Amino acid sequence: MLLNGDCPEGLKKEERAAELSRENGLDEAEPGEETTGQEVIVIQDTGFSVKILAPGIEPFSLQVSPQEMVQEIHQVLMDREDTCHRTCFSLHLDGNMLDHFSELRSVEGLQEGSVLRVVEEPYTVREARIHVRHVRDLLKSLDPSDAFNGVDCNSLSFLSVFTDGDLGDSGKRKKGLEMDPIDCTPPEYILPGSRERPLCPLQPQNRDWKPLQCLKVLTMSGWNPPPGNRKMHGDLMYLFVITAEDRQVSITASTRGFYLNQSTAYHFNPKPASPRFLSHSLVELLNQISPTFKKNFAVLQKKRVQRHPFERIATPFQVYSWTAPQAEHAMDCVRAEDAYTSRLGYEEHIPGQTRDWNEELQTTRELPRKNLPERLLRERAIFKVHSDFTAAATRGAMAVIDGNVMAINPSEETKMQMFIWNNIFFSLGFDVRDHYKDFGGDVAAYVAPTNDLNGVRTYNAVDVEGLYTLGTVVVDYRGYRVTAQSIIPGILERDQEQSVIYGSIDFGKTVMSHPRYLELLERTSRPLKILRHRVLNDRDEEVELCSSVECKGIIGNDGRHYILDLLRTFPPDLNFLPVPGEGLPEECSRAGFPRAHRHKLCCLRQELVDAFVEHRYLLFMKLAALQLMQQKASRMENPTSLENGDSPSSESKPEDPPGPEAGSEEEGGGASGLAKVKELAETIASDDGTDPRSREVIRNACKAVGSISSTAFDVRFNPDIFSPGVRFPESCQEEVRDQKQLLKDAAAFLLSCQIPGLVKDCIDHAVLPMDGATLAEVMRQRGINMRYLGKVLDLVLRSPAREQLDHIYKIGIGELITRSAKHIFKTYLQGVELSGLSAAISHFLNCFLSSYPNPVAHLPADELISKKRNRRRRNRPLGAADNTAWAVMTPQELWKNICQEAKNYFDFSLECETADQAVEMYGLQKITLLREISLKTGIQILLKEYGFDSRHKPAFTEEDVLNIFPVVKHVNPKASDAFHFFQSGQAKVQQGFLKEGCELINEALNLFNNVYGAMHVEICACLRLLARLHYIMGDYAEALSNQQKAVLMSERVMGIEHPNTIQEYMHLALYCFASSQLSTALSLLYRARYLTLLVFGEDHPEMALLDNNIGLVLHGVMEYDLSLRFLENALAVSTKYHGPKSLKVALSHHLVARVYESKAEFRSALQHEKEGYTIYKTQLGEDHEKTKESSEYLKCLTQQAVALQRTMNEIYRNGSSANIPPLKLTAPSMASVLEQLNVINGILFIPLSQKDLENLKAEVARRQQLQEASRNREKAEEPMATEPEPAGAPEDSASQPRAAKDPSSPSLQG
Repeated sequence: MLLNGDCPEGLKKEERAAELSRENGLDEAEPGEETTGQEVIVIQDTGFSVKILAPGIEPFSLQVSPQEMVQEIHQVLMDREDTCHRTCFSLHLDGNMLDHFSELRSVEGLQEGSVLRVVEEPYTVREARIHVRHVRDLLKSLDPSDAFNGVDCNSLSFLSVFTDGDLGDSGKRKKGLEMDPIDCTPPEYILPGSRERPLCPLQPQNRDWKPLQCLKVLTMSGWNPPPGNRKMHGDLMYLFVITAEDRQVSITASTRGFYLNQSTAYHFNPKPASPRFLSHSLVELLNQISPTFKKNFAVLQKKRVQRHPFERIATPFQVYSWTAPQAEHAMDCVRAEDAYTSRLGYEEHIPGQTRDWNEELQTTRELPRKNLPERLLRERAIFKVHSDFTAAATRGAMAVIDGNVMAINPSEETKMQMFIWNNIFFSLGFDVRDHYKDFGGDVAAYVAPTNDLNGVRTYNAVDVEGLYTLGTVVVDYRGYRVTAQSIIPGILERDQEQSVIYGSIDFGKTVMSHPRYLELLERTSRPLKILRHRVLNDRDEEVELCSSVECKGIIGNDGRHYILDLLRTFPPDLNFLPVPGEGLPEECSRAGFPRAHRHKLCCLRQELVDAFVEHRYLLFMKLAALQLMQQKASRMENPTSLENGDSPSSESKPEDPPGPEAGSEEEGGGASGLAKVKELAETIASDDGTDPRSREVIRNACKAVGSISSTAFDVRFNPDIFSPGVRFPESCQEEVRDQKQLLKDAAAFLLSCQIPGLVKDCIDHAVLPMDGATLAEVMRQRGINMRYLGKVLDLVLRSPAREQLDHIYKIGIGELITRSAKHIFKTYLQGVELSGLSAAISHFLNCFLSSYPNPVAHLPADELISKKRNRRRRNRPLGAADNTAWAVMTPQELWKNICQEAKNYFDFSLECETADQAVEMYGLQKITLLREISLKTGIQILLKEYGFDSRHKPAFTEEDVLNIFPVVKHVNPKASDAFHFFQSGQAKVQQGFLKEGCELINEALNLFNNVYGAMHVEICACLRLLARLHYIMGDYAEALSNQQKAVLMSERVMGIEHPNTIQEYMHLALYCFASSQLSTALSLLYRARYLTLLVFGEDHPEMALLDNNIGLVLHGVMEYDLSLRFLENALAVSTKYHGPKSLKVALSHHLVARVYESKAEFRSALQHEKEGYTIYKTQLGEDHEKTKESSEYLKCLTQQAVALQRTMNEIYRNGSSANIPPLKLTAPSMASVLEQLNVINGILFIPLSQKDLENLKAEVARRQQLQEASRNREKAEEPMATEPEPAGAPEDSASQPRAAKDPSSPSLQG
């Protein structure tokens, strides 16, 4: 059964809401249709409540829903404070025991108000172990060590430190405006202009972590297992306990429960000891013998239940923390047992049986998917198996590198060994048997697994029935790359030559094909844009393929058709593949391409292929339709218009006409173009076939854009072009020539459209990367590989708006340096044996970041002196070489290598010879570089302040390196239906139908929960949008609750200092302020500012928004001087990144002016407001409401200034006896502050008149038609987008919203 593991009660409620009734067979309703919302909402309200009778406590009632399993009630009871100590029980209804795995609706007689009795069951060894494990989990429930150690999908969250518990409740408690003096002064390091970047505040001390000690030791006894005669008395196992009062006791777990026995550490006596107390629960027994345990355990459980469920649910994939505090290592029986037993499958409580991963992965794919409930079940199963497989593969890969797994070919040298563990096959990223000799040897063998993984991801997403891929996970650990794959049944018994029936095992010498494979792959060729083509084998026979030659087809013993080795699913990137005798287009040669790369496996990304085809489609429409229109207009013989279609000029330079807008998908710029294209498409359709001339036009247009069909637009790529060793038959030469041209055009498109498009988006702040990972993500969304990073930076340097791209440049340089350092670190680590790891890593970090000129590495031999050096066996574990070469590295040498690597790999010249020069030259921060390198390589360091700049001692010692984690790449299965709901919801919101949008997004949330469980990146985006909608619709409490979940989830699944988490903190602060929780809002904003400083530094466009928020809140609590420091910094940053004439800057001036007004410094206030007024006047004109508002405010300021001056003159004239009217200086009202906060955060509430509404409704209807038209284009072709874009980016208050609304409903700016 695929269950979501232990789910706390609060969450169960959410999940229940998510469970869609299965009998309701919601057939394929298109997600956007109005019906689905209503239909689904009806289903959910079918829960009822039952009464639970448990021994020893008052009966209580529990809300359940019919499609839950009996097992889920068990989980709830094991989590409840008063029943959590029971694990071995059954539920009885009217004296009949309920089956664990039956659904509640199938239980006869179960209805509203039924009484379920909890009946204690006898223990078995398995149940006793589960019980002990559960008690240990309860004792450790507040202990964060699992999160620091990266175990069991635990991860950190610090939100509760800043909100003091749950926001919803405190909101009700503190309703009275918190005007009691709150301490608003942030720590020194958060203030604008501060130079220090401390590391410790990253993980503030959580009060709950100071563990309440219930027991000193709870561990398995050395007397286990019970001898035969005791087994026959019902003894299952023995435990050893030391209580907090230092009493040592030995406990027997028997079939009837737990009791004390008379054994000691050295003497076995299984007879019961006094007090002769037999308890069915270990907790009750410990309560009897230790008063401290009784007291502390109760407190602990109370605290545990109070925590937000999202703080304690497991995440789907492990998130590792790159810093951790110094932790005490405590005894833990379960951890010890897990480490040394093969606990495979123990998590699933299927003892002694390892999981057949391949069977599970493939069976879940075969589940039916005709209607919504079926698809949900299927996607949920696929996701669950994938996350379990990823966890198992990661453990296995670490065991392989640490030398804990025996190779299946132990006699070969270490690099060539392969391993099988837990039904997963592991191989290392080295070029064994010269397989990749022509492609770049070991370097190619290192990148092949990630290319292959991308292929697996793609074929999985296309999801063709009958075509199977292997479960694949790529793990980088300790400098090695390990590929973990599920095993095709029967593959190990036979030779590879016999089993491959499609594709080639020697890169195209012998090639086979198979009709069934061609038929299956043909179905993927359209979405993946792969051309079916013919190649020659070594006997000069033509073989037809529909993939690259290396893609192999194997039919397993289970009769399934598998494809593997998908490393060349996408066409080669010619910019990095010099081919003798082939020139590239001018755009490429201008940029210095082609450049020889280290390997010949460079491919274009799928996003690029899609963008290129989209771009070609627009071009095709323009060419064809313009000519048809000309024909229509002239209707006389005008042959010249036709020749234009196939003129070579349009073929070689197709990038000119549409410009970058059309190329980059994210741009709205394509929208109006698309609208034209739709009209043109209709022209073409109406003409089709009647007129031979129009057919001619289409044929010419097809030819011009490189379409493979001459009657319709269809661009596809042949992945084998330019592949060494692949030959094509004579008859295909023309097709091959066209394909080569297409590849050259795609390479040019990347340089002339995608990279400039990216830089333009950065200037327009359409994307706002904040660290290396977010920069990589925006590059990849546009199909730009990381090897183009140097080119992106070159373009940034040459851009006329260089100043406004400062943040991009810094992130890019930091990314370049840390990636180059990572490449060096990888080979550096391979030469280090296990005992020298911490010394080697700290030495590397010293050379990389410390200003200390000559750090010395401590060789590991210092601690112990071995008696005699035993001769090494030949078969050593990896990296056990007698290699201390790493110890001689110097900072100078490392930085020289980094610069060389940057030049060779990224073609970018760094001008720095030391860390200090790099920091000076490019304005970087050492702490940021440390974070980036740690995240990229999996290093975990001690949480403390590092003296990077000390020239007297190195920054890092061996004790500072706590751990090294794997860096894992895997497939992310998607929840497709949920995603469609989410997108329709976003679309509705953007059209201004907030209510409908809200319903759709709620629905999406339910479906996401159903597929992913409670924790997932996409659920996070969903919650954020819901919170924003509720906020706009005036439901602050609901907004708070959703946003709190979004923050917790972002911390847990993205990381506590991920840029996304910083964003979530800012949104939460706004909703807190709106709910009058001012001090909470401030501490959240301070946290966001600290994290931004750590991750990037102060000089980032996002900092302007953050500081405006902080400044406004401080203004609201009358901390004027402090407020000015933040607002003036925001003004400076806005001026730099948006230009001094931008509307954002005008708004910034206005905010500063308001604070000066509150301080009665009217001269400064006037000065700032005049600046703002000038900008409004030049940008918007005299008559714009903004300009008028500003001019009104100026008048008001002038009057106040005059009044103040009069008063002053009065004082001068009459001395102190003057009669002064009191100055009317009022603190700003909370409402006015909130209004400004909404404005800067891009949230607008717009009152509309009836007439406006009519116009808007018409406009919306028109837009919907346009959208429909564009959506109808080739539904099949669109692959799914990856990440839901956040709705409503912070925008100028002045720019007009593109949303229409119901009467008087507020709006959200998209």
